[in-house]
Amino acid sequence: MPSSSHLFACPGTAFLPHRLCLASLLLAATTLFGAPADYFAIQVLDDATGRGVPLVELRTVNKIAWWTDSNGIVAFDEPGLMDREVYFHVGSPGYEMPADGFGYRGVRLRPVAGGSAVIRLHRLNIAERLYRVTGQGIYADSIRVGHPVPLKQPTLNGQVMGQDTVIATPYRGKIYWFWGDTDRPSYPLGNFHASGATSERPGHGGLDPAVGVDLTYFVDDTGFAKAMCPQPAEGLHWIESLFTVPDEQGGERLVARMANMRDLGYAHDYHLMVFNDERACFESVQRWDVHEGHGSSHPFLARVDGRLFYYLFPDFRVPADLKSLADLSRYEAFTCLAGDGKWHGTDTTLSRDESGQLRYAWRAGADRVHAGRVADLVKARKLKREETWCALRDFESGAELKRGLESVAWNAFRRRWIAFFADRPGEAWFAEADTPLGPWGYGRRIVTHGEYNFYNLAHHPFFDQDGGRLVYFEGTYTATFSGARSLTPRYDYNQLMYRLALDDPRLTLPVAVYRVGPASGAPHLWQRDQVEAAKAWAQIDEVAWFALPSQATSTNTVSVYAVDEATTVLSTTPPRPDARPLFVGLPLSEPERAQDASGKEPTSAPERRSPALRVLREYHRANDDARWYSIASAPPAGWQPESRPLCHVWAVPGTVLALDWKAQSQPAAR
Repeated sequence: MPSSSHLFACPGTAFLPHRLCLASLLLAATTLFGAPADYFAIQVLDDATGRGVPLVELRTVNKIAWWTDSNGIVAFDEPGLMDREVYFHVGSPGYEMPADGFGYRGVRLRPVAGGSAVIRLHRLNIAERLYRVTGQGIYADSIRVGHPVPLKQPTLNGQVMGQDTVIATPYRGKIYWFWGDTDRPSYPLGNFHASGATSERPGHGGLDPAVGVDLTYFVDDTGFAKAMCPQPAEGLHWIESLFTVPDEQGGERLVARMANMRDLGYAHDYHLMVFNDERACFESVQRWDVHEGHGSSHPFLARVDGRLFYYLFPDFRVPADLKSLADLSRYEAFTCLAGDGKWHGTDTTLSRDESGQLRYAWRAGADRVHAGRVADLVKARKLKREETWCALRDFESGAELKRGLESVAWNAFRRRWIAFFADRPGEAWFAEADTPLGPWGYGRRIVTHGEYNFYNLAHHPFFDQDGGRLVYFEGTYTATFSGARSLTPRYDYNQLMYRLALDDPRLTLPVAVYRVGPASGAPHLWQRDQVEAAKAWAQIDEVAWFALPSQATSTNTVSVYAVDEATTVLSTTPPRPDARPLFVGLPLSEPERAQDASGKEPTSAPERRSPALRVLREYHRANDDARWYSIASAPPAGWQPESRPLCHVWAVPGTVLALDWKAQSQPAAR
C-alpha cells in the first residue's frame, strides 16, 4: 500500500501561500473534524497528469457513497468497514477504470486509520477537471486528512452553499466575479439578487488558475453573500453580461446588463447598471421595456474600421462606450430578418435575394436571431438549419450541433476565434473559426457529465497561459434540466473549473478552404493565412470545403500542395522538398483510388470516419490546362466530367458565407 508521503506529494502544493503551512492545517483539521490519524485517506489521480480528480464517486457494495473533493481525496472512516478488505466501485463521467472479468470497475482496499491509498483513473475527457470553485466543503476531505489546500476559506466561504451561472471580468486590478441565484446554509431560499466576489490576478497576489480561485465575497451583516443588484425590489436579478468602459471623466467603470426575471421565460424588464464602488453594488442607470427570457453572454472587445465594439455574442454588438450601452438603438444584430429587422413571432419574414439565398447584414436596432428563434423559424419552415450563420457539425459523427455558441474569444495560440458551448445537457464542446461569425464548421466534445447538466459555460481569457495554449473554462454543474436520478452532495448547483490544452492532437479540427476570386484568371484556393496575407477577405466567393490546417501532417493524412504560385493547381506530391502543404486531407480508400474516370462513387462504398467526409476531385477544361477542384458530385458547366480524386476533405455545414473579417481582436484585459 502506498505510504502517506506518497499520497501527499500532490501536484500544485508549490503554489501554496506560506501562511497555509501543514501545521496550521493539521490543527484546523483536528479542531473541525478530529485528528487526521482517524481517517483512511484515499486519493484519486489522473493517470496522465498525476493530479487529484474531483467529483469521483467511491461506492461500497452496500451502496454507501463518497465523492472526492477538489484534491481528489476521500476521508474514509466508516464504522464496521475499517481494518478489513472493502471493495469500492469507482466512477466519474469522463474518467474510467479498467473493468474486471465481471465488468466491475473498482478496487479493493483495506482501510486503516491513519493510512492511505492511491487510485489512478484514465481520463476520457479531452479537458481536465481541476476543482470546484464555489460551495461548501470544497476541500473538506483534504482538511480531515491534513492535506494542504490552496484556499483561505476551503470549507465555507461567504456562507455560499451553491451558485448558478458565473460571469467574470478584470476590473481595477482585480477579477470581479458574479453569479445568479445563491443558496445559503440556514434556509432553502437564498440570494436571488445576484452575488459577487473578487480575486487577485494570477502573478499579482492571486493563485495560479491551475490551483484554484481564492474568492473574497461581498457579504452582508450576517456574513452571507450580499445582493449585488438590490433594486428593483421585485424579480430574480440575473447579471447577463459585464463590460468595463470609461466614464465621462475617463475613469474605468464596471457595467452590467441585468435581466429582472419573473421566471425562466419572462422578464419584468431589463436594466443597464453601473457598479457603485463605495457601496459595492450595482445601480440602475437605464431601464428597458424588454420582457423576453434571459441569455447569458461573455462579451469580447474587437475593433471594426477603427471603432471599438463590445460583442455580446458573435452576431450582436454595441459600440464600447457607456452612452451606447444604454441605448438599444445602438446595438447591432447580424440578421436576416426583413422589414424593420424586428422579431414578429410566426409573422416574421426573412430577407432573401432573387435566387432564394438568405441575405444577412449588420443592422442597428435589429433583433438578434438567437437559438430559440432559429428553432421557431425552422419549425415554421421559414429557415433551414444550414442557413444559419453558425451552422456546426460534430467532427466525429457529422451530426448537426443545434445549440448556440456560449463563450467566444480570440486565441493567440490557435490564431483563431475559439468557442465553448453545450450542445446537449452535461456536455462541453469546442470549436474554432477564422472570424467571430465563422465559418465555424466542426466542433468536438471535450467534456461529459453523464446524466448531470453542465450549462452556461464561461471561458476566462484572462487566465490564458503559455501564449493561449492553456485555457480555462467553467460551468454550472447541476441536476436541473437533466435526467440525473440522484444529486451529488456538495457539487450539485456549483461551478466546476476545467483546463484545456489547445495543442492536444484530438483538437485538430477542419478549417475553411476558401475559393477566392482574383481580378482575372482562375480562383485561388486558400486557407486563412493566405487570405490574410493577400488582404483578400472581400474577394472570397465561397467556402469550397473544410480541411485540416497545413501543420496537421501525419502518417494517416494526405498533404495537398499548390503546384503554382497562383494556387490554382493542386497536387498530393510536393513540388519541392521544402514545400509546405496548402491544406491536409485524409487518404482515399482502395476502391476510391481505383475508381474509373467517370467520377462515379465506387459500388462498394468505403468505410468512412465521418459521414461529413467528401472526395475532393480535380476536373479539367476541354480547351486549356485549367483545373477546377470540387467536392460536388458534378463539375460546373464547361468542365469535363472526368475527374481525378485527390483525398478526403469535409463538407461545408452551412450555406451562408458569414465573415466578420473586419473585426480585429483586442488584447484581453488582465
